[in-house]
Amino acid sequence: MMQDAKALRANRQRVLVTPEGIAVHLTVATRTARFGALALDLVIIGFLQFATTLFLIYMASGVFELDRRVMEKGAVGNALQFLAILWIAAMFLFRNAYFMFFELGPRGATWGKRAVGIRIASRDGGRLTSEMVLARNLLRDIELFLPISIVLAASSGEMGLAGLAAAAWFLVFALFPLFNRDALRAGDLIAGTWVVEAPKQRLEQVMSTSQAAQAGTSLETGAEYRFGERELAIYGEYELQTLERVLRENRHEAIVAVHEAICRKIGWDPGSGDEYAFLEAYYAQLRARLEGGMRMGRRKADKWA
Repeated sequence: MMQDAKALRANRQRVLVTPEGIAVHLTVATRTARFGALALDLVIIGFLQFATTLFLIYMASGVFELDRRVMEKGAVGNALQFLAILWIAAMFLFRNAYFMFFELGPRGATWGKRAVGIRIASRDGGRLTSEMVLARNLLRDIELFLPISIVLAASSGEMGLAGLAAAAWFLVFALFPLFNRDALRAGDLIAGTWVVEAPKQRLEQVMSTSQAAQAGTSLETGAEYRFGERELAIYGEYELQTLERVLRENRHEAIVAVHEAICRKIGWDPGSGDEYAFLEAYYAQLRARLEGGMRMGRRKADKWA
């Protein structure tokens, strides 16, 4: 059983090459994890929609009460129309903006995905763009919400053939991830994304125990690495996340490649023999700079920002 589990996990291993030519090893998320994350997200969205509906009903009852006291004739209808439009807009935003807001964040994951330990990643090795996230989430309406709404409408018996067609439509898209090795849904295929396992432990929690790493001092050679604003201003959140994965995996060839790439970028002599300590110090100081910027309302998504 243990060997079977290892074999199945090995089948989900992928190598993602970043635009800088750095190979990062990732694990494609299981179909079960993706389904569980979606179920959790739909429960959260349903709760938000329910709470919003109750609030707007409460507002509508207040409109009726106000009408009996001070409002002119006809004003109630206008107020209720406004609340109805507000409800429709809120339902749409919860259904779509929820996914886009969280997946465009630095973690690339909704609350449901974070709960099961998975995230969105770009299949070309670059950072997630708003176009990618928008495409994969708008396709969800076609894949999931639209056929489900037709099936629910057909359950009353008024749309027999349409209901069967919608059920077939839903099954085609629902089963799509079962017929490709990366468990991609149609939205992933069009957007150029995939869903991968997120690290179980954040690197900064490990590094925080090493004061030498935070201070930029190598434990092996004693060399001190101090980076100025010019060296740290080059990179952003996406590069920080890539560096985090490289340090966590600790693969020698990737460590050397990233070390050389950063040194070339900031104008340092790469040298050799102390690459991990250099990257560890650069990670700690870049992370501190980016977090300080976010506290001041400044955010750098990547090196192009």
